[in-house]
Amino acid sequence: MLRRIKSERAGLVESVAGWSARNRTAAIAAWLLLVVVAVLSSSLFPGEEARATDPGEAGRGQRMVSAQGAGDSIRENVMIRAGVGVGAEPATRRAATKDLVAALRAVPDAVRDVGSPLGAHGGRWVSEDGTADLVTFEIAGPDAEFDAHRQAAGAAVEKVTRQHPGARVDQAGDSSLASAVDDGIKSDMKRAETTSLPLTVVILLVVFGSLIAAGIPLLLSATAVAAAFGLLETLGRWVPFNSAASAIVLLIGMAVGIDYSLFYLRRIREERAAGRAVQEALRIASRTSGHAVVVSGLTVMVCMTGLLFTGVDVFKGLTLGTVLVVGLAVLGSVTALPALVAALGDRVDLGRIPWLGRRRTQAGRSRLWTAVAGRVVRRPLLTGGVAAVLLAAMALPALGLHLQDATQIQSLPRGVSAAADAGARMQQVFPGVTTPARVVVSASGPEVRAAAERLHEQAARSDGALREPITMVPVGEALVVRVPLAGAGTDPESIRALEFLRERALPATVGAVEGAERVEVAVAGRTAMPYDFTRQVNARTPLVFAFVLVLAFVLLVVAFRSLALPLVSIALNLLSIGAAYGVLVAVFQGGLLESVLGFNAYGGVVSWLPLFMFIILFGLSMDYHIFILSRIRERWTGSAGGRDASREAIVGGIAASAGVVTSAAVIMVGVFSVFTTLSSIEYKMLGTGMAVAILIDATVVRGVLLPAALALLGDRAWTMPGRWGRAREFSRPS
Repeated sequence: MLRRIKSERAGLVESVAGWSARNRTAAIAAWLLLVVVAVLSSSLFPGEEARATDPGEAGRGQRMVSAQGAGDSIRENVMIRAGVGVGAEPATRRAATKDLVAALRAVPDAVRDVGSPLGAHGGRWVSEDGTADLVTFEIAGPDAEFDAHRQAAGAAVEKVTRQHPGARVDQAGDSSLASAVDDGIKSDMKRAETTSLPLTVVILLVVFGSLIAAGIPLLLSATAVAAAFGLLETLGRWVPFNSAASAIVLLIGMAVGIDYSLFYLRRIREERAAGRAVQEALRIASRTSGHAVVVSGLTVMVCMTGLLFTGVDVFKGLTLGTVLVVGLAVLGSVTALPALVAALGDRVDLGRIPWLGRRRTQAGRSRLWTAVAGRVVRRPLLTGGVAAVLLAAMALPALGLHLQDATQIQSLPRGVSAAADAGARMQQVFPGVTTPARVVVSASGPEVRAAAERLHEQAARSDGALREPITMVPVGEALVVRVPLAGAGTDPESIRALEFLRERALPATVGAVEGAERVEVAVAGRTAMPYDFTRQVNARTPLVFAFVLVLAFVLLVVAFRSLALPLVSIALNLLSIGAAYGVLVAVFQGGLLESVLGFNAYGGVVSWLPLFMFIILFGLSMDYHIFILSRIRERWTGSAGGRDASREAIVGGIAASAGVVTSAAVIMVGVFSVFTTLSSIEYKMLGTGMAVAILIDATVVRGVLLPAALALLGDRAWTMPGRWGRAREFSRPS
């Protein structure tokens, strides 16, 4: 007896898509109105953007400075050495130093607290080998005049550089390095947009074979991304969203928007090729592919909320942006897309590409994946075991994973930014100067300043952990003390120096003043921030993992009414993510493809990346799993049961879904590969990890491990144990 469960009642997705197809003008107009309102919404809510606060003690120090309402301590460093060639003599270095100090003191409104070898304790501003001088200075506020003051200071440095061609002058500091990183992010965003769009268009043209059909997914994803960024600009008044997350949200939005459209359109084409009318094809597509899109989108969105358990501000904006863009892509897929297809009818295949259009508009089974799946289901234990061992071997390097954030200097490859290159040279001569610890003290009275001065003694007795020059400036009623630390900024040597400062040097100095219990002290800075960030993320990671795994399990149980399928899907996802982690460690931590990808390995992987990859990949991989399983389920529910019928359903489902899954995977891999061309090493890591994981998921997992597991389970894959009985169907074939 066939196990097809008949129902006259249409599901929610089918009902919404059916209404949109019947009221196509209203549905398309409503979607465009939503996009326009979202884009223009920021003008209705003027105000400043919310700012993210770092976690832990570093965040507390940041809040202490902000509470003063007197701006911040922004310090620049200029290193001067004798050059090479005519006029490059040691005396030239000191002459350039004198002229620079004079030029900076000539603009007292723009610059304050100039430190140099010419002042008291000048030896602190001279390198250990005596070949380089250091000049440090604060760029004065207030905030409204900061840009003008920064330009005035920069002009003074440029003037001295021109006056002394025999000297080598390098500038790197808070403002110049931050500007270099910001410029890099903006350049990366522009490159991501200009690269991903043509690449996506080419892939879509190959997939669909016609201009109109290829334009529909692009139109949907572009409008969804535009609406998401419009809403983000508005909600950014309350939820911090930084520019670094923009490229991630953009490419995820493009990837899922196109994928969801692809699932729909390919199913419609398949039904049309089977002789069904447009309305009937839309109805079947909405009930099958539409349902898969909604479940996949909900899984991605719900999994992303797991990032909120970290309690880290920067993840709030990233979570909000991803949830918005995925939610809008799902909404457009079940409303605007059916309406647009219904309006176009057979004209959706207009503009066919010669030699490609006729073949692409015809639906059919993949001969390659039919052969692969057929061999797998005949010997599932052997083929599945070999594939599992292969992925486990790829995951082995992940056992040596070392979480370490890149400094501002390390995040950009050499030759991209003059400030970053200058900072790298300065770090070699004056370690820690460009990334010092920022000790924030809530009081700045004489006793506190005298205690802070004793940090020089602590530095002398720290075996090189604390470096010179140590500087201090008042910010409002607070005192900001800069202490250069040994190491590269985020490496183990720098962490040991930070712990020495927090646990020994400060308690013996500022912590020993009379009434110290009333004085609040916090250590912030470029070493403390990633250190505190990593500690908090690591402490919350088990909770995030548990949330995502349990939630994914529940969603899949509800979708398929099966216990075996969720367990298999979760196990396969963990295996593919582990393999991606292994590649990430081998390439970036080990420097395997350093010259090919254009980065400088620093012995670690960015601390937030493994957790983010786990969450987003767990959601995105459900695209393939749910879509493939739905096609297999359709065939299983229409069969008489048994091992042979189950294997035929597996092979048929894999073969029927091969075209759309391969196309979706190519698009996602192509889009995420754009990250590897960007300048920031964090983006390169993200792009490589995501592309590798998706490639593994769409080939080894989809083609071998999944059919092997289903073949071993047989009919048990689709049923609930015990009294729960047999599963109801996920998608009912007509």
